[in-house]
Amino acid sequence: MNVKLNKLQLGILLLFIGTLLISGVKKTDGLKDYYKKYFPIGVAVKPSDLRGKEKSLILEHFNSITAENAMKMGPIHPGENRYFWPIADSIVEFGVANKIKVRGHCLVWHAQTPFWLFKDSIGQPVSKQVLLSRMKNHIETVVSRYRGKIYAWDVVNEVIADDTSYYRKSQFLKIAGEDFIEEAFRYAHKADPKAILFYNDYNTENAAKRDKIYKMLKNLLAKGVPIHGVGLQAHWSINSPTRAELEKSIEMFSSLGLQIQFTELDISVYAGRQGGQLITGEKSIQPTTFTPEMEQKQLEKYQMIFEVFRKYKKNITGVTFWNLSDKYSWLDGRGRKNYPLLFDTELKPKKAYYEVIKF
Repeated sequence: MNVKLNKLQLGILLLFIGTLLISGVKKTDGLKDYYKKYFPIGVAVKPSDLRGKEKSLILEHFNSITAENAMKMGPIHPGENRYFWPIADSIVEFGVANKIKVRGHCLVWHAQTPFWLFKDSIGQPVSKQVLLSRMKNHIETVVSRYRGKIYAWDVVNEVIADDTSYYRKSQFLKIAGEDFIEEAFRYAHKADPKAILFYNDYNTENAAKRDKIYKMLKNLLAKGVPIHGVGLQAHWSINSPTRAELEKSIEMFSSLGLQIQFTELDISVYAGRQGGQLITGEKSIQPTTFTPEMEQKQLEKYQMIFEVFRKYKKNITGVTFWNLSDKYSWLDGRGRKNYPLLFDTELKPKKAYYEVIKF
């Protein structure tokens, strides 16, 4: 049976088909799709994120994942001759099964490090040689296990001091001196020559700290240490960093020939300069609701930083959010609820989300 359509009917049909196609795009396009021509979009995950609605949100919006805690030395290597693999394995397997890139975080860090690493059988500090040997064993064991599955590692984390000192006064530095930094990268590179190796730190937009990190990396590269990138953690707030600070950091570290990744992005709704563990500068008691004022300031900050990210897309090889949604953030638990991410407590996009994809 031949069916002839007049112009009005044909127009309505085409409009209906177009609506279906557009709605289909909206259902499948996530952050990763909008930034497909720019850089991977990642998220830090915990085991409960790998099922239910959280899993669906990850698959829709992200093409890179990082284990929030499971690969840190304390959780994965609690005893000298004892490793705990199940949680880290499940995260890697999730990434592989869903064709999502996996970042390793992190191999050497002063925090979440087990006490056994630094002590002998009678509780005395070990020698430099023993510490480096134990560190080597840890790095080689963990990196080798995930060789070919984890494409990049945060090898050394937060060794630069926030005060006027140069290096953080950690047990690593006290026992082994600064040599542990260089050796960690060499051990990781030997364990997986194809992995991209990063130095990772926070407050990298602070001029004094940035200069110290730059100097350290420049010296290590001059010695032939296999460092391929610098991770700028991006634990920021509604009033920091400025555009000028952010652009300066990208330009400085890129000048060393290093990849730039923003490895732990969140925007606190409270003022102050945010570090790896604390938000400093804001002393007054804050409300625990997500106010319109917070929403607007956070929206403007996200808008600005993603404008900068897109501007420097040739230098940036990844942007990772630290946690999935406001339902849970590492910034909670300080006596107040924080709302630092693009998805709200019900896993729905916030206004800031639409500013990030509107370009």
